[in-house]
Amino acid sequence: MNIPFIDLKAQFGELEQEIRARIDRVLEHGQFIMGPEISELESELTRFVGVEHVVSCASGTDALLMPLMAYGVGPGDAIFTTPFTFVATAEVISLVGATPVFVDIDPRTFNIDAEKLAAAIESTDAAGKLKPRGVITVDLFGLPADHDSVASIADARGLFVLEDAAQSFGGSYHGRKAGGLGHVAATSFFPAKPLGCYGDGGAIFTNDSELAESLKSIRIHGQGVDKYNNVRIGINGRLDTLQAAILLPKLKAFPGELAARQRVAERYSAGLGNVVDVPFIPEGYTSAWAQYSVLSDNRAHVLEALKEAGIPTAIYYPKPLHMQTAYADLGYRKGEFPVSEHSASRIFSLPMHPYLDEETQRSIIDEVTTAISAK
Repeated sequence: MNIPFIDLKAQFGELEQEIRARIDRVLEHGQFIMGPEISELESELTRFVGVEHVVSCASGTDALLMPLMAYGVGPGDAIFTTPFTFVATAEVISLVGATPVFVDIDPRTFNIDAEKLAAAIESTDAAGKLKPRGVITVDLFGLPADHDSVASIADARGLFVLEDAAQSFGGSYHGRKAGGLGHVAATSFFPAKPLGCYGDGGAIFTNDSELAESLKSIRIHGQGVDKYNNVRIGINGRLDTLQAAILLPKLKAFPGELAARQRVAERYSAGLGNVVDVPFIPEGYTSAWAQYSVLSDNRAHVLEALKEAGIPTAIYYPKPLHMQTAYADLGYRKGEFPVSEHSASRIFSLPMHPYLDEETQRSIIDEVTTAISAK
């Protein structure tokens, strides 16, 4: 078998005519930086998520970094987040000079554990070395975190909540769209994401008008009335017009793709529910299914069997952030976040995309089942 993990080629085949027409339009008008497609995309994203302001940017990492800059986060500040995520979530905290304080995850959702968050904030405050400033939730694998619980804890302490919706864009939480669940939210348009462009890209979502204006300034070198009037330190964080042009037809097709992802996830869960630990979706939540991740004590054997069968897999994430060399100076020890560490030792992801047909998926399910049964 030759099965793609994420089938961008099939998606392009479906949307080729409109994508090419959009690209040609940009080539004709020549406004490659901050062209009209940027504001058009931002308007469409505003409507999709149901927030007042969207600020597009150059990457999902910039989408996380820029809000921290806008809030004035810096040395001496503590930002609470999970160690079971991609490094960018914590990296941006370090880039502004603040300190990431890790909080373990819920074993079923893989998202930040609200009870442990409250305890971490209290202990950090009591220690007096760092000032709690904010929380970065991570909506892992497409599933939103428990944002009501997080908001209750954060509001009581006067902390902002930055929703890392890089994987959950398209998901929902009790009727509210991912991207609209914190004081501010960030998403990524990296090609492999549920809504991806053909390069790097990202967006920031908020209902705070003052924050939105600061983000727009930060996006273009901290500009004021024009690019030669600089009122704050900023970055070169603009989304390319061509990427916005590519995202517009993809966003139009996105609801149908989300429905297809849901069908793929349901087939996996039905076929593998008695074989591996399949994803848990709490009542009132929907996942964008950025990945379909399962747990198995026999992971190494299964991955080897799937590799021999030509079925690609991935491990998100093999080493939690508190165990990474980059964060050794924080002083965390192995065993300090047992749920994250245990999950990292058992988790793996199967091919997931809207164009995965039933026959191919049945072959994947059969191979996983056979591998488990043979062990």
